[in-house]
Amino acid sequence: MRMIGVLALIIVLATTSFARADGDLKWFTLKEGREKAKVENKTMIVDFFYGKGCPRCEFLQTKVYDDPGIAEKIRRDFIPIRIDLAKALNAEEEALGKKHDYKKDCLLLFLDPKGVVITDPDGTKFCFTDKIDPDQFIRYLDTYKATKSP
Repeated sequence: MRMIGVLALIIVLATTSFARADGDLKWFTLKEGREKAKVENKTMIVDFFYGKGCPRCEFLQTKVYDDPGIAEKIRRDFIPIRIDLAKALNAEEEALGKKHDYKKDCLLLFLDPKGVVITDPDGTKFCFTDKIDPDQFIRYLDTYKATKSP
């Protein structure tokens, strides 16, 4: 009986530890994320995402979002929003995509709490259609965070 209890505990711990991918990021819908960003005054990271089979999406998932350090930075300072391009978009998602000329393809946006694309100090927009390597992604997170600090 004791052995069964130990095995059950091991199974629970193992499935809890590995139940979530992406560094334990909780992805929000666009509607939820926008509301949360306003309340918490945080920048949104909006990923128009296909997932499996898309080289860009798989790269971002495994090299960026699954990285525990990057996931922690995102959880602490940003609101992660995922728009699933494998499904029909709602009107709000479609409007956001059209506004940023996404052409029904992958797109990564960094939006302020009001929904405006943020820029670096040189005026470069944080808006990407291709993959971003982990070091570059961290630089974007850190650059934006530094511009928000007093």
